[in-house]
Amino acid sequence: MGKIEDLATFYERYMGVPWQRTIAGAQRVVIVVYDKELERAFRARKGEFEQRTRETGHGWAEFDCTRCFAEWMAADEYREEYFEYPSDLTLKLESEFNEYVAASLRELLCSCDENTVVAVTGVASLYGFTRLSDLVRAVEPDIKGRLVIFFPGTKDGNNYRLLDARDGWNYLAHSITLHSSGGAL
Repeated sequence: MGKIEDLATFYERYMGVPWQRTIAGAQRVVIVVYDKELERAFRARKGEFEQRTRETGHGWAEFDCTRCFAEWMAADEYREEYFEYPSDLTLKLESEFNEYVAASLRELLCSCDENTVVAVTGVASLYGFTRLSDLVRAVEPDIKGRLVIFFPGTKDGNNYRLLDARDGWNYLAHSITLHSSGGAL
């Protein structure tokens, strides 16, 4: 079995345990951590995670972040000017882009029930535009079932580093990795 299939097995074990229903949104976040080099393999095999989710009796909805920046930028009336002067985009990114992504994710979360996994994929495409930690905090109150973030990076203790690049962010989500005993902590 490959690394992604091993990770899917750990994921299935974790998701197969009965879910607590009376926990806060922050406690409903699960981060599936895998090496950044496995992103293409994960993309090719992500259907396995959906299948295993459904086999544990849960629904599945996917939110792919890959196109978020392009869609946000395409909708802006001043997009051509930003391409001429990209530094002018910094303030707009800080003030509006995270809320755009959060609103899109929130819409999906609100349409799902408490038995559904909302899988967030393509988070590497957010790198340099917004912080994943800010996005998660913005949608925590709207999580009914489980928010599962497929995370190409590393985890050291409670510190997550997207693409092994940033200082990281400290978050107390449940994690599923290949490097922990039993796969899930």
